[in-house]
Amino acid sequence: MSNNNKNVLIRPLEISDNIEIAKVIRCVLKEHGVDRPGTVYTDPTTDNLYQLFRENGAAYFVAEYDGKIVGGCGIYPTKGLPEGHAELVKLYLLPEYRGMGLGKRLMEVSIEFALKYYSALYLETMPELANAIDLYRNLGFEPIPERLGESGHFSCNIWMTKQLV
Repeated sequence: MSNNNKNVLIRPLEISDNIEIAKVIRCVLKEHGVDRPGTVYTDPTTDNLYQLFRENGAAYFVAEYDGKIVGGCGIYPTKGLPEGHAELVKLYLLPEYRGMGLGKRLMEVSIEFALKYYSALYLETMPELANAIDLYRNLGFEPIPERLGESGHFSCNIWMTKQLV
């Protein structure tokens, strides 16, 4: 699962990654000024992603650059989503590693996993994360008018879906 860059490895999350990926997530949210309630910044599961993603039909992948965790993205069967849907979740990448195709690669690996279990993906985001929104659109996500499922992230006010089949 490595990228074409020899310094990059995209791999499944391990329990020993919990602290580092939580730091990445919170760093990115703080950078964009969305380190507030109603986001994963204050979500208690952010500190225990390995345990969260042990659920059937869930997976989380991290990007390592020269052995350092610099980002991640995953698929999660969020409660309340329509039949056949899962959520693309927690796409975060440290600023100094953007523009290298890592975010796109993390999403592609996550979507590849989702194809085994789901017919559609859903995501939630915020206007402050404009670069991510462009990436979502480029990979086939389209805006929808309302929230799906019960993520609990009430600060997210942009919702998108992508059909997989």
